[in-house]
Amino acid sequence: MNGARPRSRGAFLRRLTALVRKEVKQLLRDRSNLMMGIALPVALILIFGYGLSFDVKNAPVAVVMEDPSPTANDMIAGMRLSPYLDPVLVRDMRAAEALMLERKVDGILRIPSDFTRRLGLGDAHVQLILHGADANTARTVQGYVQSTLQAWAVPGGAMGSVRLEPRLWFNEANTSTWFLVPGLIVLITTLVGAFLTALVMAREWERGTLEALFVTPVRPMEILLAKIIPYFGVGLIGLAMCLVAARFLFDVPLEGSLLLILVVSVFYLFVALGIGLLISAVTKNQFTASQVALVTSFMPALMLSGFIYDLRNMPLVVQGVGRILPATYYLETLKSLFLAGNLWPMILKNCAVLIGYAVVLLAAARAKTRKQIG
Repeated sequence: MNGARPRSRGAFLRRLTALVRKEVKQLLRDRSNLMMGIALPVALILIFGYGLSFDVKNAPVAVVMEDPSPTANDMIAGMRLSPYLDPVLVRDMRAAEALMLERKVDGILRIPSDFTRRLGLGDAHVQLILHGADANTARTVQGYVQSTLQAWAVPGGAMGSVRLEPRLWFNEANTSTWFLVPGLIVLITTLVGAFLTALVMAREWERGTLEALFVTPVRPMEILLAKIIPYFGVGLIGLAMCLVAARFLFDVPLEGSLLLILVVSVFYLFVALGIGLLISAVTKNQFTASQVALVTSFMPALMLSGFIYDLRNMPLVVQGVGRILPATYYLETLKSLFLAGNLWPMILKNCAVLIGYAVVLLAAARAKTRKQIG
């Protein structure tokens, strides 16, 4: 009996190694898989890193100078020094409104003719009109204009003996790129683990390749492992590219442990692979599998995990849906590790959730596959 177990293990490893080699060769021959597994993550890194930004810089604001006094010009000079505002002097409100209608400016700052006189009386006011089509941009521009005018009105930013010294925690550069890069890692891991795996495995079901393997001495678990291992490696390559880009292209700080990032990424990659295997076993059709994977994994990771929108600002029902998604826990952990550090209570809790998801999904995928060939 003791000699049978080593022989059994040796046979298992030989069969698994042979299957993995076959899958790797097939993966390398199929250019569409390589494009989706390698080229698409590179494109996403460049698009999200350089093309997508929530920052508002050099926002054009039309300035109507009805009071051409030195005091009013001095106030506008402060706006020119701001990297977030780009004041554009216009003749009158009609010209400013035309620019607003053409969407050439984000706002209109009107300085009335009695500005200097009222300033001497302590009752000066200016009018700010904002383009409200994009509410977030409008609020941001309003904040920039208000802070610039306040800094001019109170020399040095001081009010009496109290001086406000603002400081940003966890994002000292005040850039949305630091916020977006952890979410980019989540998207790429989901893309490779769930979407690509579901598509490729469904194609195997569609062609009958899996059924042909199931009638050989190879065991179903060995076949599933052989399918998982190559795409697990592709997922790790995508993760490595994201980490290199985060550090050297976008200068995102790493306050926590790199080892913890790798560990939690492995947990989530198993979750994504489990989702892909389960979808393919249920659908057995490439088109259906791609659509289901898109709706159940990639789009929720993009929209409901906190990648773009803060979950706390959403309705309670949507918050509940977001809290069900494994991508939410992975993203929360990555943001903490990159920007805040090793917050162990949160990290341990989220890792436990991801491990639970991985076990359940992989077990369900195995059970569904066994049922299909039983």
